Amino acid sequence: MRRSGGYLLVSLASGIATVLALPLLCVPRLARLWADWHHDRATRLLGTPMASRPAPRAAGRRAWAGPSTGRDLLWLPVNAITGVAFGLTALLCVGNLLPAAVATALWWAFEPEDRPRPFVDVPVTGWATALTLGPLQIILLTTLAYLCFPMMARVHARICLAVLSHSTAEQLADRVAVLTRTRADVLDAHGAELRRIERDLHDGTQARLVAIAMRLAVARQVLSDNPRNEQFLAELLRDAHEGTEEAMTELRGVIRTVYPPILADRGLVGALTAVTARCGVPTRLNIGDIERVPAAVEAVVYFAVAEALTNVTRHSRATTASVRVSRAADRLSVVVTDNGTGGADDRLGTGLAGIRGRVLALDGTVEIDSPAGGPTTITMELLCGS
Repeated sequence: MRRSGGYLLVSLASGIATVLALPLLCVPRLARLWADWHHDRATRLLGTPMASRPAPRAAGRRAWAGPSTGRDLLWLPVNAITGVAFGLTALLCVGNLLPAAVATALWWAFEPEDRPRPFVDVPVTGWATALTLGPLQIILLTTLAYLCFPMMARVHARICLAVLSHSTAEQLADRVAVLTRTRADVLDAHGAELRRIERDLHDGTQARLVAIAMRLAVARQVLSDNPRNEQFLAELLRDAHEGTEEAMTELRGVIRTVYPPILADRGLVGALTAVTARCGVPTRLNIGDIERVPAAVEAVVYFAVAEALTNVTRHSRATTASVRVSRAADRLSVVVTDNGTGGADDRLGTGLAGIRGRVLALDGTVEIDSPAGGPTTITMELLCGS
């Protein structure tokens, strides 16, 4: 009851504030922030998963003119009406408890014409009346608050979510837009990756193989022309052997960027164990029972954790970090935390943006919580059902 009463009283205050600041709150950016605050309050009160809210558009002159703007502006009069109505009811109920308590204990301190009237406007003229009507009013108001406050608070919260949350069609359209954008980003990244691999193979491995072939051809020619020139022949074969080893090393490096062999050899658990062991910051790894995970999800998790720990080592000034991997039904959750200086922003570099792009491409979600001063927490969730 206390939580519901507090919610209703805050709703009363916000309803009055909406009326007083209506011209200011009609600015789309401020209306968005005001609506988001109420949306979060309602979600916490109901204890439901965070309902969908359409995100604002990309930066530009109409950055805040997204699909939620109309809902945000509609919420202003709705909040003013419902917040004041429900909140004032709660305030009157709570406020009348005080006169009842005063009438019960201090009725004798007032002049006859000023005696308190706690119940149905009946004046208290003696202890019999005070000890009857005062407690009766307290009991009735307390019972009313106990029964009605939670219901009123939930009704107000549901109205809030009904106005501010996505409809099913809007959720689907928004998700399709996100997936379309991330798929396009992934295709662009895939094309760039193929071009990089082609350059690595062409400029590195292929060049070395051509040099090896030329050395072997010269060695063959020397052997046919002068079989006794063993020293020159040995040098050519040694150079060819060294070039072969270097080409194999480069080729393994290129292959490792396509799909890490450690995932195929040791699975996700073993790969993450190796990544955390190599991290420059002491890192604790906690992996629950994740069962079988699709190969695409394994690769995304591996690269995302590796990139996140690289950022921790290079930029965070952290002394400890942790990686927690768990699975609930068909959702795999990965949380990377460090105790560094915070301030991580995926708009300032390609590392975090790459993590977000990889995860969103598999219809996952990424949340980055990195206040100034730390700590930094990166939470990723991916679908891993078969």
